[in-house]
Amino acid sequence: METRRLGNSDLMITPIGIGAWAMGGSGWTWSWGPQNDNDSITAIHDALDRGINWIDTAAVYGLGHSEEVVKQALHGRNQRPYVFTKCERTWDENGKIGGTLKAVSIRQECEDSLRRLGVDVIDLYQIHWPEPDADIEEGWTEMARLKEEGKVRHIGVSNFNVAQMKRAAAIAPITSLQPPYSMLARDVENSILPYALQNNIGVIVYSPMYSGLLSGGMTRQRVSSLAAEDWRLQNPNFREPLLSHNLRLVELLKEVGGRHGRTAGEVAIAWTLHNPAVTGAIVGMRNPKQVAGVIGAGAFRLASKEFEEIEEALQQEVAMQR
Repeated sequence: METRRLGNSDLMITPIGIGAWAMGGSGWTWSWGPQNDNDSITAIHDALDRGINWIDTAAVYGLGHSEEVVKQALHGRNQRPYVFTKCERTWDENGKIGGTLKAVSIRQECEDSLRRLGVDVIDLYQIHWPEPDADIEEGWTEMARLKEEGKVRHIGVSNFNVAQMKRAAAIAPITSLQPPYSMLARDVENSILPYALQNNIGVIVYSPMYSGLLSGGMTRQRVSSLAAEDWRLQNPNFREPLLSHNLRLVELLKEVGGRHGRTAGEVAIAWTLHNPAVTGAIVGMRNPKQVAGVIGAGAFRLASKEFEEIEEALQQEVAMQR
C-alpha cells in the first residue's frame, strides 16, 4: 500500500487508517452500540497485517475504553503502527461529556492517554473539537508545549473552521486537520479543504462512508435493527425521506465498484481520496469482515469519468429532495 506524507510532518501514512470510534463499545453518549473487544482486536490485527499503518482513536470513545482496546491490540506486535488520538472531550463520574481547552486539562488528558495506550509518545495528538472557542489559543499553546517536551510527535486539529485554524497557526504550525467528509457531508469543500491544501496541512477525513450508510451493507432492515443507543438513529440521513435517496446512491456505488471488483464502501472512500487536499481517510472497522470490505480502498482510484458519473447522481438526488 502506498504512503503519503501527512502535512508538515515526517509521518508517511497509508491512504486509509483504522478508525476506533465504535471500538469504544456501549454505555456512553455517541456509542455505536455493543462491541466485542475480541472482534475489535482481531480487526486491528487483520488491518495491520494487510498493510495499514495508522490507528485513529480518541480519549472520549467509550470514555477511555477505545484507547485501552488499542493498547491490547498492539501488545506484543513487533512493528507498532502510528497511533493518533485526541483531547478536549472530557467526562465526569456520571459519564457526562463536556469540552475544555484549559492547559491543565489537556496536559492531564495527554498523560491519561499515554497510560491507556501504553505508549511512550503519541504520534499525532489532536484537539477533538474547538470548544470552547474562546480557549483555542490556550489549548493550542499547551499542545505545542507537549510537542516540545516530546510527549507527542505532532499536533493537529479536528472540526476546526478556517478562522480557528488561522488563530492556532499564529501560535504553532498545524500538522493536520480531521474533518467529516463524504458524499453526504461536503461543507468542507468550500473553504476548509482549500485552506489546508494551500497551507500544507495534512487532512485525514472521518466518516468517509457516512458512518456506514455508504458501505453497501446498510439496508432499511439493517437501519431498523440498530441498537437503541446507536447515535446514528438521531441522524436524518438514516431516516425517510433521505434514507431512500441515500440507498439509491449506494446502488450506483455498487455498480461502479462492481466494474473493478470493489465494494460500494471502497468506492465511497476512494471518492474522498480523489480530493487533492485529502491525505487519508479514517475507516471504521469492527471485525475482520469489515476490514475485507474496505481494504481495497487503499489502492483503488476512481477514473475521472466515474467521478463525474457519481457527481451527476449526487446532484440529481439533491434536486429531487427540493
